[in-house]
Amino acid sequence: MAALPAAAHEPITTKLTWTQEISRIFFKRCAGCHREGGAAPMALTTYDQVRPWAVAIKEEVLERRMPPWGAVKGFGEFRGDPSLSIAEMNWIVSWVEGGAPNGDEIYLPPLPPRAESGPPVEGLKPMRLKLITLPATLGVMVRAASIQPRDLPTGASMEVIAHRPDGSAEHLIWIRNYRAEWNRTYVFREPVRLPKGTRIEVHGTARASASLGVKP
Repeated sequence: MAALPAAAHEPITTKLTWTQEISRIFFKRCAGCHREGGAAPMALTTYDQVRPWAVAIKEEVLERRMPPWGAVKGFGEFRGDPSLSIAEMNWIVSWVEGGAPNGDEIYLPPLPPRAESGPPVEGLKPMRLKLITLPATLGVMVRAASIQPRDLPTGASMEVIAHRPDGSAEHLIWIRNYRAEWNRTYVFREPVRLPKGTRIEVHGTARASASLGVKP
């Protein structure tokens, strides 16, 4: 995050504190990468590490650049989604704008252990869905276990929608303003049942495709 550190000795105008509320958000959403030995270049697991960058963190959160994820919330439910809820975003912003106080150390929770990668989703068969003008219709019933956007250029957007034969529709995923770090397989929290005859539509601002991991 290329920004200047926050100024010290700002007046405290919030009851939110690092030890009681904010650390719990960081431990849940950020510590997977932002910790000693993590994938991110800087650790953000202690107040002393976070406080100098409070204003920069607020800006990253408001722009939804952090935590990096890609899938718009509410369009598909995925495992390991680190993105912030609106309430969590508001708490971080209010804490920073209120002076980013530390709080009583007695309330600080322990840093959770590093999460191990979960077991692979078994029984998947790759299905290539290309961005085409006409929709693709499933010839068999499948359970969609994962989805991976492909070939998206930076800044592009795409949406994958499943129209079931009963008239219901489900947004499988929506990627908006794509960035390279969002190139991942998104595993659904629970497999999505798609009956025979389901029409899959892929909409995007640039030609792209998606791979759907399914269980027959």
